[in-house]
Amino acid sequence: MCTLEKRGDLFFLTLTGDGEHRLGPAVIDSILSALSEAAAQSTPGSVLITTSQGKFFSNGFDLAWAQTAGSPAEARERLHGMVASFRPVVAALLSLPMPTIAAVQGHAAASGLLLALSHDYILLRSDRGLLYMPELDIGLPMPDYFSAMGRAKIASSSAMRDIFLQSAKLKGEEAVRMGVAYSAHDGEEALSEASIRLGEQLAKRKWQGKVYAEIRKSLYPDVCSMLGLPHKVATPKL
Repeated sequence: MCTLEKRGDLFFLTLTGDGEHRLGPAVIDSILSALSEAAAQSTPGSVLITTSQGKFFSNGFDLAWAQTAGSPAEARERLHGMVASFRPVVAALLSLPMPTIAAVQGHAAASGLLLALSHDYILLRSDRGLLYMPELDIGLPMPDYFSAMGRAKIASSSAMRDIFLQSAKLKGEEAVRMGVAYSAHDGEEALSEASIRLGEQLAKRKWQGKVYAEIRKSLYPDVCSMLGLPHKVATPKL
């Protein structure tokens, strides 16, 4: 599950507990509810920081829950349901009226990596943070919006190849060099301090949230179209 806390201009969305933060139906609903609450409370200068407790940022969909279904067909139906229900989370982050920061202090794998990529900035722990898209390794096809997000957020074709076609496991400094992460930091405290510092720097700009969201969506037209997010031209304040 997750919690949402507001401290000044900063919203902190925290995946709670010491587990793998698997994205099953209840966790997905909890994240979506927190994002909706943050959007409703946003003001000029708001910033979202998403982080987690324990070793993992998120280890992806709850495959163990899917496999407890009564038959292979029912297991596939559960997996497809998680893929479908996670789309609105990605859409909510791309349309959130504020800058977003993912403070990845542990493993972010599969849909957990997509959760991180859906933020404007990814900050990693250099000693424990890990970005990993394991679909090839576990024999699962790639959902269409996963690939679209990769194309939108990862500029280097060689980085795309390594992440999606080699299932490379990227640690902090390597992820920064490849342009996937914004920065890497030694230890949980340093990561937290860097995330808050960046959040406060962004908050000082006091940007209009709706304008920020529309500009963000304009940068990623393909994935936004796939997610059904309309792009509106904001009326400037003169």
